[in-house]
Amino acid sequence: MKKVSNKALIRFLVSALIIYFGWYLTYTLWLHPWKKLDLAIINNLIFLSSHILTFLNYKLIDYPYSESVRTIGIDGSHGLWIGDPCNGITLFALFTGFIIAYPGKIKWKLIFIPSGLIAIHLLNVFRIVGLALITFYFPKYLDFNHTYTFTIIIYSFIFLLWYYFAANPAFRKSF
Repeated sequence: MKKVSNKALIRFLVSALIIYFGWYLTYTLWLHPWKKLDLAIINNLIFLSSHILTFLNYKLIDYPYSESVRTIGIDGSHGLWIGDPCNGITLFALFTGFIIAYPGKIKWKLIFIPSGLIAIHLLNVFRIVGLALITFYFPKYLDFNHTYTFTIIIYSFIFLLWYYFAANPAFRKSF
């Protein structure tokens, strides 16, 4: 394996910081106040999670339809409210920013980024299903699992995606 030059490492870190701050400003000043992107992703998370729970024969709490309803739950539980920080948009940005900043072949980035975003989103769907089941069966463990267990799982998964991209010679340009 080639030794990474200081110049290449600095270029990567500076690129990653610029991308992160660009994303942060774009999201904070425009996308988050607009609310449509957050709600679209949350509604999709609820839609997919509901289908999985229904497939598993759980009766869901019947919430009145509204564009701003962000709740899912199994009948007999208090349900879950999905806030903006839990919809995965920040994770999408972190994942994408790393892949863009890391030296690699553009064609693989154009394939790897959407595939990774879909995988992260689906993992978030399973996270919500898991939290709904925990809320139903073991409600006192909801906070712990939301704060620690699923956070560790999600970030570990993203780290593994990054590692796979960085370590795979087919994706890489040389440093």
